[in-house]
Parts: sequence; structure tokens; C-alpha cells
Amino acid sequence: MRILLSNDDGYFAPGIAILAETLAPLAEITVVAPERDRSGASNSLTLDRPLTVRRSHNGFYYVNGTPTDCVHLAVTGLLDRLPDVVISGINHGANMGDDTIYSGTVAAATEGFLLGIPSIAISLVSTSHGNYPTAACIAAELVTRFKSSPIGQPVLLNVNVPDVPYERLAGIHVTRLGKRHKAEPVVKSGTPRGETVYWIGAAGGAQDAGEGTDFHAVARNAVSVTPLQIDLTHASQISLVKSWLP
Repeated sequence: MRILLSNDDGYFAPGIAILAETLAPLAEITVVAPERDRSGASNSLTLDRPLTVRRSHNGFYYVNGTPTDCVHLAVTGLLDRLPDVVISGINHGANMGDDTIYSGTVAAATEGFLLGIPSIAISLVSTSHGNYPTAACIAAELVTRFKSSPIGQPVLLNVNVPDVPYERLAGIHVTRLGKRHKAEPVVKSGTPRGETVYWIGAAGGAQDAGEGTDFHAVARNAVSVTPLQIDLTHASQISLVKSWLP
């Protein structure tokens, strides 16, 4: 099995290093990741300049572009053979509910999915502790499952792992995305030059965190696995818009 790893935290991030080390006994690993932190880059492609690819001392490739650039470049030109699976992560922080729209971690996996490859985005729901080995073990379990029982079609899985030791996990739940409250207001401040600058505010808290959601599972120390799709069509509004237009 061949696995392409990427992320949005950069090729130097501890999450991707632990992921590569854990998965190495299971598959042929290639890492193609951004040269710097590109959190929040979403599904952006770099079209206004050429991209460069360099190789780090540990064998990881890094690109002066976005997470989506990394996977697109790897699959469509850099690799001699297509990967069997694309895995993005391990992200340091949750990617649940509305987070998936902005997440560079999810975007890297999404690009693999759009190119016809089963893909997984894996995030550690952490702000401090960093139980990366727990998330890496979950990734290894999913890879082993792919090897023994392939799903048979391209699939995009968004995985969120509680920040606890592995033995404290309360199983794996297949979930739907929850929903967050409205984001916090921007934070306004000034520079020494007297300029006004703005920081994007923090994400809102969970609004829809009921049973069956990713928020609900993680709050109970269970791993959340959410299958995602890319069709943004609001099918139930098609007839409404038809009747609204002249």
C-alpha cells in the first residue's frame, strides 16, 4: 500500500512526523506538505505563480503553497505511482462542524478525494496536551481496515480524536457534522505606527452538539468519523428558486 501524507501545519509539525513514523510499517509513505503553517487555507489553489518542491533532511517534501497545492502537485505530477490513500494531519486542534469549511487539513484530504483517491483528514482535539500517539494509532487502525477491507469507492473521512491516552478512548463513532455558534467578533488593535489591525475572532462554541454529532462523540472521549461529500447543491431549494425566478 502507498500512502500520501500532507497537512496544513507545515512539514515540520510534530503531528505529521508521528503519523509518518506510525504508518511506516504498514505502507510506503510519501510526505508532501506546506513549507509553513497554512491553517485556515481551505481549498485554495495557487494559480498566480509557480510552485517549488524541496526535500527536507528527513525525506519529507515541502511546497511553497497550500495544502491543496501539495496534494494536487503530488498526485498529478510529483509521484511516479498514485497513492492508495491520502491522509492529512495530524492537525493540532479540532476540525468539527463548520470548521471543515475553512480547514486546510480537511482541504488536503478533499483534494485527494476529488482526484479519486480514498482520503482521511485526522485532527487531535487539543489546545495543549498533544496526545499525538493516540491519533496516530487511530490512523493506523483505519489504514489496516482499508488494507483488509477496501471500501471500493472514493471516500472522504473527517476524523477527530479526543486528546486523551489511547486506553481512555470510548470507541469510534460514525457521526454527522455538528454546527457552531456564530464566530466571535474580530479583535481590533493598533501597531506602533498607529495603524489599526484586526485579528479574526475565535470560532463559536457548539450550537448543534446533539447525539450523533462529532461534537457529542468527542465530548464523551469517542473518536468521531464523519463521511463528507462535496456536492454543495441545496436540493430542497431547487423548486423554491424555480418558483421565485420569472
